[in-house]
Amino acid sequence: MSTLHVLSHSPFTDDRLASCLRLLGSADALLLCGDAAYALQPGTAPGNELEARDGLKLYVLEEDLRARGLALPAWAEAVDYPGFVELSIQHDKVNTWL
Repeated sequence: MSTLHVLSHSPFTDDRLASCLRLLGSADALLLCGDAAYALQPGTAPGNELEARDGLKLYVLEEDLRARGLALPAWAEAVDYPGFVELSIQHDKVNTWL
């Protein structure tokens, strides 16, 4: 069973990202939206941790990436809202980290 984990809070304000990464299974995926997109900043602890995770299926909402002026790293994939819906359909569950 696979889960799409959706994070929208900045990784610099709490430990949701770390908690989520501890629970990710091999079939799971992670979608960053809102301020969670800041986790992709190069040279930061969250960015380094995400980049170092082999096999992580990592997505970011393209709109939120652009709104924050962030570059898309090679190890992540940008999706639009229809892509978000498609990811939700592809996975058995969706877990939003509120």
